[in-house]
Amino acid sequence: MFARETVPGHNHERHRRASLRPSKDATRKPMHDASPSSAAAMAAEAPRSQSRIDAIDAARGAALLAMASYHFTWDLGFLRLTPLNAALTTPGRVIAHLIAGSFLLLVGIGLVLATRNGLRWRPYLMRLARIGGGAVLITAATFWFMRDGYIFFGILHCIANSSVLALPLLLMPRRPSAVISALLCVAFILGSYTLRAPLLDDPALGFLGLAHLPPQTNDWVPLFPWFGIVCAGIALGQLGLPAFLRSRVAAWQAEGRLGRAASLAGRHSLAIYLVHQPILFALVYAVVSVTGPNPNAGVSEFRAEFEGNCTRTGGSTEACRIASQCVADVLRREGLWGSGIPYTLEQRAKAQRFARQCYEAAEGTASPP
Repeated sequence: MFARETVPGHNHERHRRASLRPSKDATRKPMHDASPSSAAAMAAEAPRSQSRIDAIDAARGAALLAMASYHFTWDLGFLRLTPLNAALTTPGRVIAHLIAGSFLLLVGIGLVLATRNGLRWRPYLMRLARIGGGAVLITAATFWFMRDGYIFFGILHCIANSSVLALPLLLMPRRPSAVISALLCVAFILGSYTLRAPLLDDPALGFLGLAHLPPQTNDWVPLFPWFGIVCAGIALGQLGLPAFLRSRVAAWQAEGRLGRAASLAGRHSLAIYLVHQPILFALVYAVVSVTGPNPNAGVSEFRAEFEGNCTRTGGSTEACRIASQCVADVLRREGLWGSGIPYTLEQRAKAQRFARQCYEAAEGTASPP
């Protein structure tokens, strides 16, 4: 991104005259001044002139690893290889938010680093086009394969839009940018909890994240509160940039297999993000095709949903709890469990009859089916 600076030799006239004389060494590159003062100057400028900072790339690579681990957990649960889809539990959702937050914080910091010597429009627009194209590709692919939960505003959509919304912050002086970014961070995070209106429930405004109920989608990273996390990264970058560029962290270079792998992944994060989930999904699908699903897959979720519906329609808590286990056992015994195919009218009536019989047995008024 930024050309590495060089220090020319001191005696320019001598080099000019020498260059006029034919020599066998004419094709060799001239040596740079290796004096201690010149070497020190080059070392001092190195962190600023590098196009990439390995520490930032390595942090992005670590976030990618965490995201891939989360998606692998989701795949195991979705394809029913585990009894419970841990990615959809409360701890799983908290972890997902932490991973997304780390990515978006790094986006804000990265925008500051990329524009520290001024905004260069061509690299900026090329980066935006790559991210926007990736977002469109994900929407198209998920609409084709998972239409009921296709991704219309996932993390790439959020990054692309945030990169545009952040432009005024990147073009203004450092101190005002830091202050306004911090204020926007607070406003977007608090707004995600406080801004509500019937108009905002329109599905067309789902990208804002201000509806009363979340949309049905497999990945949703709306602007509220997530643009606030990008703003937090911009504020941190603007406040800490001078000290960071002088620090050992900025000068650190990835060494060893682990460090180089993390840094390499961070440099190619978009490509890895686009391909890792199809690869993981295909691998898990291949395994489940051979082994079959876990016999207890989905039982916990089914029982929780059954008990909730049962108590809401007037059933007692204890009877609903006993009936939920009974229904799960009967459905598996009768081959009505885990096929992934919607029930026929006959199968639905049969399942409802089992549910009624199980509840009556839980109350002690009938025998279990």
